Order: sequence, then structure tokens, then C-alpha cells
Amino acid sequence: MNPKIKIAIVTGILAIYLFTMISLASAILVDVNYIAIYPGESGSVKIDVENNENFDIKDVSVALDLTNLPFSVVGSSEKDLDDLNEDDDDSASFSLKANTDITPGDYNILYVVKYKNADEPSDSVNNSLRKTGGFGIRVSAKTELSFTAETQTNVIGQQGKLSLKIINSGLGDIRFVNAKISPSGYTLLSSNENYIGTVASDDFETATFDVIFNQENVNLNAVVSYKDFDNKEQIQNLNIPVQVYTRERALELGIIKKNNTTIYVGIVIILIILWFVYRSWRKRQKSKNKLGR
Repeated sequence: MNPKIKIAIVTGILAIYLFTMISLASAILVDVNYIAIYPGESGSVKIDVENNENFDIKDVSVALDLTNLPFSVVGSSEKDLDDLNEDDDDSASFSLKANTDITPGDYNILYVVKYKNADEPSDSVNNSLRKTGGFGIRVSAKTELSFTAETQTNVIGQQGKLSLKIINSGLGDIRFVNAKISPSGYTLLSSNENYIGTVASDDFETATFDVIFNQENVNLNAVVSYKDFDNKEQIQNLNIPVQVYTRERALELGIIKKNNTTIYVGIVIILIILWFVYRSWRKRQKSKNKLGR
């Protein structure tokens, strides 16, 4: 290759590199703090603007674009900053409020920084400069759980079922839910641990265990572990009273039905005996009648 062409190529590459570096160095730098808020609540967002241009700037303003987003700004959505000399910085704070019916999750908020070159005429058409970008904000969900104990055949000495009902009335799902119980006052016939998985918002799931109750009024002692909406590990220790009845009380309340099998069998036996007695009596009567003739 011709040496002159090589020199031209290298010179061109260096020129492009230098131009890129100058362009990167000459820019408005924007930094935004990351916040997390809950539905219906407000949070403060601070936007820092640094003049890294090679000239002073004026008429600086910062505006948020909340078009089609479930947020509102408490106050103005656009704020003016001081004129910034080279390497100077200033900041603007906005109070963002999430709508009460917002779906928890991550959102991207757009912003625009407008400014002018202080060394150029204000009315110059080419002097309306701007920088656009976005920043993230998280709407979290408060975990609101309630727990109840449910039973089936809760009678001393009989096999029944003991269930732990987990109700999620919060706005966010909980995941990796696991329930582990410690038997007290009853004998466990199944595993003491039940993996549930996900309990969706405004829903419930149930962990059921096979047991034999040994006494009245036992407690459901359980440890429930899960990860909340922010993926943080949570553990709750539960001690829920459970009503258990004696057989006699359960019969009175109609929880179980009395077993009449023995009575029915006795009646059948009595009927069979009576039939044989009657049959024997009939035979004797027939014999007497024959002899009487």
C-alpha cells in the first residue's frame, strides 16, 4: 500500500478518535437518585446537572415527562436552574406521587434538560440546546398477609386434616412460600413441611396436613417463609389456636354421626332368633294338631 495512503488512513482514524473524545467531554452530565415508593405515596427525586461543555450555559431548565404514566408531580413538572459556567453544577428536586391504583413494578421516567450557550445570542435559532434521558423508579408493594387454621374431623382419636390458610391481601405477589409445622397435641401422619410456591395478590393458598388429634384445644405452630415483592427473604412464626372436640361433644354438635351399626346388627340377630322361635312354635302346633285327630 502506498505510504501516503497509510498516513492518510491513520490520520483519519486519529481525527475521528479525537473528535469522539471531545464530543464526549463536551456534554451536559445528568445524575438522578434512584427511589422506591408505595402506591399512593410520594418520593423526592433529585436531578443533578453538570455543565461539562466547553462554554458557559444559561436559561437552564429541567422538565419531567409523565405522559401516560401513573404518576403526578406535587408542584411544577419543570424547574429552572442557575446559569452554569464550565464545570459548574446545580440540581432540581421533584416530588413524585404514585397513583393509588398503580401496578407495582419498575417504571422509567423521561426528562429533558434545556439550555443555551451563554456566548451566543439568545435569539439564535441554533442556540436552543437540550439533553434528554430517563431514570428508573420502583413502585413497591407492602406485604399484607393473614393466616387462619382450618380443620376437618377435628375429633380426639379420629384421623382428620389440619390446614393453614395463607391470605395475601397486599398489592404484590409473594413467592417461594413454604410452610413447616411442629406437632403439638396431635400426631402428624404426613410430612411436616408443605411447599406452596406463589400466593398471588388478592388470593390465598392452603397447606394441608393429615393428623390424629390427641387432645382438646391444640395449637397450630408453624413457620412460614417466603420472598416478598422486593425479593427479600421473610419469615413469620405462627401460633394459631385450633378447636378440637371429644367424641361425645362432637356427637352433640353434629360434627360426627353416631355409628348405629351395632344396633342394626343386634336388631337383625333378634329378628333371626324370633323367626327361628316362631318356626319352632309352628312346628309344634302342627304336631299337636295331627295328634289331636
